[in-house]
Amino acid sequence: MTPKVLLLVNFSEEYGRGLLNGIAKYSRLFGPLNFCRIPIVSGNKKDLKNAIAWARTWGANGIIAQIENEQVFEKLLSLNIPIIAQDTNERFAGIPNITGLYKETGHMAASYFIEKGFKNFAFYGFDNIVWSRERCEGFCEKVKEVNCNVHIYQHQKEETPPLWSYKESQLADWLKALPKPIAIMTCDDNQGQHVTEACKAIGINVPEQVSVLGVDNDLSICNLSDPPLSSISLNTEKAGFETAQLLSKMMQNKEGIYNDIQVEHLQIITRRSTDFLAVNDKEISKALHFIYYNYKERIAVDDVVKATALSRRVLEKRFQLVLKRSILDEINTLRIKQVKQLLIETDLSVTEISDVCGYTDIKNLSRYFSRHEGVNPLEFRKLKQLK
Repeated sequence: MTPKVLLLVNFSEEYGRGLLNGIAKYSRLFGPLNFCRIPIVSGNKKDLKNAIAWARTWGANGIIAQIENEQVFEKLLSLNIPIIAQDTNERFAGIPNITGLYKETGHMAASYFIEKGFKNFAFYGFDNIVWSRERCEGFCEKVKEVNCNVHIYQHQKEETPPLWSYKESQLADWLKALPKPIAIMTCDDNQGQHVTEACKAIGINVPEQVSVLGVDNDLSICNLSDPPLSSISLNTEKAGFETAQLLSKMMQNKEGIYNDIQVEHLQIITRRSTDFLAVNDKEISKALHFIYYNYKERIAVDDVVKATALSRRVLEKRFQLVLKRSILDEINTLRIKQVKQLLIETDLSVTEISDVCGYTDIKNLSRYFSRHEGVNPLEFRKLKQLK
């Protein structure tokens, strides 16, 4: 008989969709499993009651669920079938949790900003949600290693608002009071977009004054942000696969001892919201600002020099001293990043990409790209398509 698995998970965002993809992959390879997917609206008791009634009627053999509190946990336990919980607010004792190495994710974010030269740091999130709280702890730990402090904004403890909700005036006041330039880690992409939108509303430049990094790499949210939001990507598909694998074992042997599933962080996907180096030299900052906003045009080194009060010779020396690279290297680094993104995400020809990214001709693009990546643009595209 095919095992029946009830999925009480929010699949409207990248995290849940990644889990679902991994669960489906396991079922294809080692199943089949029979799934019933019931979207649960946060805090909706009627939805939960109906889901539990359906689990009994349908004869569910196992559940993968977002569990908000102990009351929901107890009601699901009454079904007397194996349960794996996504730690929506806190981890649950006695059952396996889909959780994560949250402190390590905070370490990764802090290291990323430290390498960019930042001296001011902030965290925006919730102190009564485990994944936010522990990401903040990890972020603070790493920042303290370089003898800096973290400005922390936590939502009101009395009541956790929906993740899409925020108090614009309070956030704006907090952002205005922060020292600049500053690097902000947010607990997830939803909060990251709140920060970029608030900055735009009050005239704070992102990333020049405030650099913002989220978590989840939810493309719909990251691309909705203005500027596009940098984010830490998570291996949720692998976690979903391991979750389905573990639940299958639990359905065969209810009495076993089972460990939590750890969602691993993968890498930082840099977009415009952090595409900036924190430097104390005002003329270099002017030059970087000009480059970041004009590198897709056919600008040359002399155009960058004109945006500053320095001669070309002096500006080149300062670039080498502070950034350890030339002005032209900086222009081409940004262009190559854009070229790589277009090669992976679009079907544009190399000639079209060359024009879009500010190169005078395809030969220039190919020369710089091969020097930077070790392969030419077409070879790079083929390699990424194979993966």
